[in-house]
Amino acid sequence: MSRPAEQFLKHVANVIAERGSEYGEAAGSMAAVASRWSVTLGREITAAQVVLCLLDLKLARLAHDPAHEDSAVDVCGYAALLAEIANTPEAEGH
Repeated sequence: MSRPAEQFLKHVANVIAERGSEYGEAAGSMAAVASRWSVTLGREITAAQVVLCLLDLKLARLAHDPAHEDSAVDVCGYAALLAEIANTPEAEGH
């Protein structure tokens, strides 16, 4: 039987796959958010910066309630997506 941490990471992988099916590739979604935030903030924002900001949001929520599983899932998922996005050609300009 696998350890709880392994089970949790498998759950995170399933959530990433489900969100990918629902919303499309993460790199494209984060690039779209970066474009919108760039207009809103008046300066260029990268997809990687979007993911870092979303990680900060989830970490702030976990500081309030460390047992909130959805936020912990999202932190792991965003960390995995950051590694993926950082290795895409679109991320070279950051």
